[in-house]
Amino acid sequence: MKGFVGALFFLVLGVIIPIAFAGHNYGEALSKSFLFYEAQRSGYLPHNQRVQWRGNSGLNDGKSTGIDLVGGYYDAGDNVKFGLPMAFTVTMLSWSILEYGRQMAASGELSHAMDAVKWGTDYLLKAHPEPYVLYGEVGDGNTDHYCWQRPEDMTTSRAAYRIDPNHPGSDLAGETAAAMAAASIVFRRYNPGYANELLNHAHQLFEFADKYRGNYDSSINVAQKYYRSVSGYADELLWGAAWLYKASNNQFYLNYLGRNGDALGGTGWSMTEFGWDVKYAGVQTLVAQFLMSGKAGHNAPVFERYQQKAENFMCSCLGKGNGNTQKTPGGLIFRQRWNNMQFVTSASFLATVYSDYLASAGKSLKCSSGYVSPNELLSFAKSQVDYILGDNPRATSYMVGYGNNYPRQVHHRASSIVSFKVNPTFVTCRGGYATWYSRKASDPNLLIGALVGGPDAYDNFADQRDNYEQTEPATYNNAPLIGVLARLHAGHSVVPDPKPTPKPAPRPKVTPAPRPRVLPVPVVTNKSGNTVKNLKLSIFKLYGPLWGLTKYGNSFIFPAWLNSLPAGKSLEFVYIHTASPALVSVSSYTLV
Repeated sequence: MKGFVGALFFLVLGVIIPIAFAGHNYGEALSKSFLFYEAQRSGYLPHNQRVQWRGNSGLNDGKSTGIDLVGGYYDAGDNVKFGLPMAFTVTMLSWSILEYGRQMAASGELSHAMDAVKWGTDYLLKAHPEPYVLYGEVGDGNTDHYCWQRPEDMTTSRAAYRIDPNHPGSDLAGETAAAMAAASIVFRRYNPGYANELLNHAHQLFEFADKYRGNYDSSINVAQKYYRSVSGYADELLWGAAWLYKASNNQFYLNYLGRNGDALGGTGWSMTEFGWDVKYAGVQTLVAQFLMSGKAGHNAPVFERYQQKAENFMCSCLGKGNGNTQKTPGGLIFRQRWNNMQFVTSASFLATVYSDYLASAGKSLKCSSGYVSPNELLSFAKSQVDYILGDNPRATSYMVGYGNNYPRQVHHRASSIVSFKVNPTFVTCRGGYATWYSRKASDPNLLIGALVGGPDAYDNFADQRDNYEQTEPATYNNAPLIGVLARLHAGHSVVPDPKPTPKPAPRPKVTPAPRPRVLPVPVVTNKSGNTVKNLKLSIFKLYGPLWGLTKYGNSFIFPAWLNSLPAGKSLEFVYIHTASPALVSVSSYTLV
């Protein structure tokens, strides 16, 4: 006979064996994130390169155009240098340092963070040879995706594409202005000459963006298939102005935000996403901080409307707004199938910094369902990061090299092909697909720190190289995460920190681990007078590893050493995760 649980079974949450949970090592994840940026480098690699399986590449970039465009980052798993996501990556790396540089220094990672920014800005400076000229792409996504080659071997087109007054790109120029302005603050204390150079370029680029308006992908058509500017350029104009105000304290940019807030959408758009294309939530968060710190002046009425939209974004992430962000059953923000993780990390970053802004101002977040404390906002960000690092229904870490269960077949040309230092034999364009892309084995080179696209709307994930929607990493996935990791590594509660970013520390500081959490042990007891066989359990909201049962489809069955449960006997199993106890129920069984 088969049936559902009635009076025959009791599920008991006992405390027979206490299970301790020590929490995640955010410092380790932070350190590994910076290694990913070293793996993404193009150009001549420096003497202190730590990712040794990579080599020099793209050494003729820009040569056909008569300009030096060597350097920069490959955006994801391909060998193209796309200017818009690269600039956004630099902006977010810089913002992470500006907010949490002290915490990075305490971990011994501030110098690596600054190196990651400078590798990007050195290239962006090259890409801006004249005030109204900016190169926005090197390589062609179409020809590049036809081939599967190491960067060191690539034979694909390295054509360079630019914007200028006759071919404008306000979104690209505005984002690059933001990147250089933000980075100028990072380097102000350590390299003032370099910081001034960056700020001068940022001023020029913003003027270019504002004076000659247009979408960059209408001028650089080859980018449309890969990084199309769906949101247009209005958000980047506001974004660039906000960062230039932070970098220069020039009232022109503050007034620009006040004067153009309505016309360019800063006070109108209430967003549920933030990323390389749509910047409104980021602008609104920055402007809200200007307002709370008393810098708004006569722009205060307009800035209050920016802040309202910023808080709508925060409330939607928490599920306490009028139009809430979709989440997976396991609690992860879900926006789209292809590289959803970019939206998770960017939202987590905004929630983290806004929680600190609120705490510094002595305020709370007002949502439609009531007031929310800064600590609750930070807890939301922590929940997203913990999911990324393994507290999820699959107990999978979506950061390569962190934990024991992480993606092994990453959609990434360089990591999936044997290093040329191990085997220098040339890998041909199509030969790479035949030999390496289709290979059903772990990558020969571990892409440590890479944050892949992540699971689908139902927490499902397939670790397969051809599953590019889920297994391809990107530089802009990690950039916001770095700030949150640094913040969480320093502590999980909101404490205002007025101190400026210090100089890099040579050695990490050891911080105590979080207090262990004791979880109850589930017990299944057979209260019938018969032996139970073919038992199936359903377990929901399980976000960590489990021992004592065998996974069978969407259910759990007896472990390998047990095939029945006699009358009066009990079955115990254990699991570890940071959330509330999982929901356990009996799905079916057979009495014999």
